[in-house]
Amino acid sequence: MDVGLVCDACSALTPIGVPQCARCGADVALDPRPRQATHPATDGGGATQCGKCGTMVMAGQRFCPNCGARAVVPVSFEVDTRVGPRPSAQQAAVNLPDGVQTRPRKDSSKDKPGRSTLFFGGAMQAARAKLTLIRGDGDDGVSFTLAGQDHLAGRGDCPISFPDDPFLSPTHANFRYVGRELVVRDEDSLNGVYVRIAGTTELVAGSMVLVGEQVLSVDPAAQPEDLPDAEGTYYSASMVRPASLEIRQNLRGGQLGSVYRVEGDLVTIGRENNDINFPDDPFISGRHAELRIAGGVLSVTDLGSRNGTFVRVHDERVLKHGDYVFLGQQLLRVEIV
Repeated sequence: MDVGLVCDACSALTPIGVPQCARCGADVALDPRPRQATHPATDGGGATQCGKCGTMVMAGQRFCPNCGARAVVPVSFEVDTRVGPRPSAQQAAVNLPDGVQTRPRKDSSKDKPGRSTLFFGGAMQAARAKLTLIRGDGDDGVSFTLAGQDHLAGRGDCPISFPDDPFLSPTHANFRYVGRELVVRDEDSLNGVYVRIAGTTELVAGSMVLVGEQVLSVDPAAQPEDLPDAEGTYYSASMVRPASLEIRQNLRGGQLGSVYRVEGDLVTIGRENNDINFPDDPFISGRHAELRIAGGVLSVTDLGSRNGTFVRVHDERVLKHGDYVFLGQQLLRVEIV
């Protein structure tokens, strides 16, 4: 079944999202306000005026010789339009063939004279969301329409596949509908699924946060016990200082990098002049994010950074319009239609 909008000027069916009628060039929209039909200007000799640059296009030419836009060919035909109240069932039955009966139509005050109403529900259920790949230069790349129930993503044979990304598992994540919501689920991937946060987000112990190129594990700081061994000998090393937060840097290849033990309940992260600085990371803002522990509850807050702060998904997470999801080295924007 074709779904679209009917042109007010020529009654041609136009697909959803196309702003102009492909037959006559008139504007097509869901605006119920009356509009004057638009037709291309002509010179009386069959030439039409280009709707983009104004150059006259000779009859028979399909494209504008100046800008290359498709030429609109004017058509002339009659359209029977009924304006006014609908006829009653008795009046309509006069013109029906013998043996054909009509069922009285329920009157609706929302019906407007001279304008039919289209059922718009079917197209929305076909594809409720899509994912748009963000390229390295920040512009939009390819889009993936989520028209089914489950949509697997990864490096292998998946509907959403990035075969050249070595940091993606063969089956990495699943974008699926649960009721009326879109969720993303981590399919036990090695490197995880990260979602960009807005404002402050609560964390659980062991949560992983992506800041620039830094993958950080966040935990309440454990208080080690200074006890001797079975022979009564104490282990001699650096003194243990009081701390409330412990942040560990996870290096590529699975190795552990720097470990930060912070005494206060708040720590800021950025490129410079913070409690924890990564001056060589070009994707971190000057003041990027902050971690906090209050009443035993961990949280992370993005401080208006340019590239955002991402939190690794545990099991699955509900997505909203405008969310950003990071898989391997792929950044995807969520668009709910």
